[in-house]
Amino acid sequence: MNAYSPPLDDITFSLRHIAGIDELAQMPAWADVGLDHTEDLLAEAGRLAAEVMAPINRMGDEVGSVLDTNGNVTTPEGFRQAYQQYVQGGWTAVSAQPEHGGAGFPLVVDVAIQEMFTSANMAFSLCPMLSQSAIGALSVHGSSEQKNRWLPPLTSGAWTGTMLLTEPQAGSDVGALTTRAEPQSDGSYRLWGQKIFITWGDHDMADNIVHIVLARTPDAPMGTRGISLFIVPKFLVEDDGTLAERNAIRCIGLEHKVGIHASPTCVMELDGAVGELVGEEGEGMRLMFTMMNKARLLVGLEGLAVADRAYQQAATFAAERRQGRRADTEPGIQAPIVQHPDVRRMLLDMRARTEAMRGLLLLTAAAADRAAGHSDPDQCLRAQLRAELLTPVSKAWCTDQGVEVASLGIQVHGGMGYIEETGAAQHWRDSRIAPIYEGTNGIQAIDLVGRKLPMADGAPLATLLEEMTGLDKNLDQAVAAVADSARWLGDHPGDDALAGATPFLQMLGLTVGGWVMAQTWDTAQRLASAEPQRAEFWGAKQTSSRFYLDQILPTAPALLSAVTSGAASLG
Repeated sequence: MNAYSPPLDDITFSLRHIAGIDELAQMPAWADVGLDHTEDLLAEAGRLAAEVMAPINRMGDEVGSVLDTNGNVTTPEGFRQAYQQYVQGGWTAVSAQPEHGGAGFPLVVDVAIQEMFTSANMAFSLCPMLSQSAIGALSVHGSSEQKNRWLPPLTSGAWTGTMLLTEPQAGSDVGALTTRAEPQSDGSYRLWGQKIFITWGDHDMADNIVHIVLARTPDAPMGTRGISLFIVPKFLVEDDGTLAERNAIRCIGLEHKVGIHASPTCVMELDGAVGELVGEEGEGMRLMFTMMNKARLLVGLEGLAVADRAYQQAATFAAERRQGRRADTEPGIQAPIVQHPDVRRMLLDMRARTEAMRGLLLLTAAAADRAAGHSDPDQCLRAQLRAELLTPVSKAWCTDQGVEVASLGIQVHGGMGYIEETGAAQHWRDSRIAPIYEGTNGIQAIDLVGRKLPMADGAPLATLLEEMTGLDKNLDQAVAAVADSARWLGDHPGDDALAGATPFLQMLGLTVGGWVMAQTWDTAQRLASAEPQRAEFWGAKQTSSRFYLDQILPTAPALLSAVTSGAASLG
């Protein structure tokens, strides 16, 4: 099933009533960007997603990208044309800075737009996602000359960006990388080494690819302190911006993966490739985190996006598929399976989790926007700490939920869900990578417990829990469990805390999702009578939010024992 319907009303609801976009519109940073036209922007993005990207999703999965003997990757039919339409619409530039050709919208709007592109075609969406991360890193850490050289074509989409981190012996342990960078007399560097798992490392959709590469300079200390960050383009660039000869970096292999087949996952070889140092030697990991943090938020978005696509397909199938009969129907008359209570339960579970994910991700993006655009320095700091606290939760919890929802989508289809021709299995296959890359979800949990909870003496979590209190009795119980768990983790550092990190992250994700749905319930209750013409929409919001609060959220306090069992429970 290729059809995709952009959930414009749901996205607009979350932007306004959960993320608080109307408040952002009052800040000087976005007073002139046209936030009052956000709904029109969303509608146009939704059209592109539904009409251009979604129809090539299934075909891209079946055909995949292909590597030739010269190290050039060809994408499936229609992908290059879809990318050109994406570029012509200016979608890479939505939240980029105006001085480099960006539109200057807040990140939260960009995230809302990217949800639809990712839902329509996750494999395709990974290419511009990585470009946005490269833009973010260079915008903050590049020199003036580097910004002027690299950011305009990246922002326009004429060129794309990638991250080259992982090596065969250095996956999650980035400090073990061995790619070397030798300084040259002209100030450039020459890089040698091999990188693996490089998403969109080569392709035919843009004229150049700007690789952001981690490497080690001569005599650099071992570990992460010895890592530096470099710009390594596929084609070298003349002073006037025109492309010169091919650089000594190329794809030497494509991985055969469970999903995202159209997205080329490359083995990249650097054989004396010319590169530029970003920042100072030894600062690579610190600089790369700027790129990785945005990428982690956008990977969390993949969990939401695939979940919504899986839900849409499952709901359509359940309305059409007839199987069994209800007690109140005549013998021999089969009922649409959506009429069976357990199928309705699965569909409502999928929808409720999806809405909770959307709220959490937009809350995180809006916190980053407030940190960047609020006029009060204290509010900026508070918002920055909120964004840092929620980023690992957004990445890990949402990607885990995405896999769960996609799996439920297969279950709704029954046996046909396990047959590739329905397309239900593709959503699960595509979603399964998201809990792994951009820092495995276990690493996100360690980051949450080891780095984010102790920030500012625990104030970010304490403030968040205070805001979540008093809206719903089940939410209050979950908040209390989070508070108890956080205290225990603080009192038991080391392996005991690490053993409880993943269940704690799940508990916090479920609880913040509960906060989103408690606000949804309150808003839907309040506006249902004020907007009778939208009775169906507000009724659906009440149903999904109540289901989450009563049937999903109570699993959060149940994780308290898992959080506090300690390392001894692991044997």
